[in-house]
Amino acid sequence: MLTDGRSRSFLDPQVLSRLAAVPLFARRPMVGNVSGVHASPHRGASVEFAEYRKYVPGDDLRRLDWRAYGRSDRFYIKEFEADTNLRCCLILDTSGSMKFGSGDVTKIEYARRLAGSLAYLAVQQGDAVGLTGVAETIVRTVPPRRTPSHLTGLFDMLEQSQPQGDTQLVSRLHELAETIRQRALIVILSDLFVEPAALQEAFEHLRFRKHDVVAFHLLDPLETGFTFQRPMRFLDMEGGASIFAEPNEIYDRYQKALSGYLAEMTRIVKAAAIDYHRVSIDEDYEKVLLRFLSARTRSGGLR
Repeated sequence: MLTDGRSRSFLDPQVLSRLAAVPLFARRPMVGNVSGVHASPHRGASVEFAEYRKYVPGDDLRRLDWRAYGRSDRFYIKEFEADTNLRCCLILDTSGSMKFGSGDVTKIEYARRLAGSLAYLAVQQGDAVGLTGVAETIVRTVPPRRTPSHLTGLFDMLEQSQPQGDTQLVSRLHELAETIRQRALIVILSDLFVEPAALQEAFEHLRFRKHDVVAFHLLDPLETGFTFQRPMRFLDMEGGASIFAEPNEIYDRYQKALSGYLAEMTRIVKAAAIDYHRVSIDEDYEKVLLRFLSARTRSGGLR
């Protein structure tokens, strides 16, 4: 099923086959270079009527609506929605905290499954897809391409991406907002361990550049439940100091801080109109992707 015939640990052919029945739609008009399934900000030729506008010299006479002329004695042009392909830019957080996982899967492994599946589905429907790894800097980038053979290099990058270093996600999102010049579907895969207020500015910057922004917020069940039973030494996986603590003594304060953080995250994604998905990494990733794709299908993408 996959273009290079290689087995990838983060790809399940059966899952891809089931998900392929649900299209990936953009929520905003896209600017592509070939015909596709996504709405374009430009008018073109399709079967879906958009609007009438007054005739101006130079318009194609074949697009005149003679029935409208018969009713109003004025010349009107029928315009239709144009359909195009999109550019899907996957942004993978490769900072040190993505190495964490209390169960069978770490955050980076879960992110690989989401990213690899979305990349495959996008290319299968004729869209261009690229991948950028970010930590303290932009670690590596595979530019968007729409050919199936392009997936080999993208999957190689996913396999080779190892979490390390500090999180500078906000700065990198601002940088990408300026360097990704064409409208795109921006998919962020991260645990979002940054200040929500700073993250809101980065989201709004991406939205200002007319990108359709999706955020998969990856959390381990141990982070949300804090179900530790004995004194523990808590390590900062991004290089900070370790803390030795009795979980029962800090449980209430931890849950209060977590609730405040998640509530603020909910507020900022609503304010910035981000397609936000909070994901516990013990959940079946196929269900997460099906929920994501189905929600966009029910809204008809932009239409």
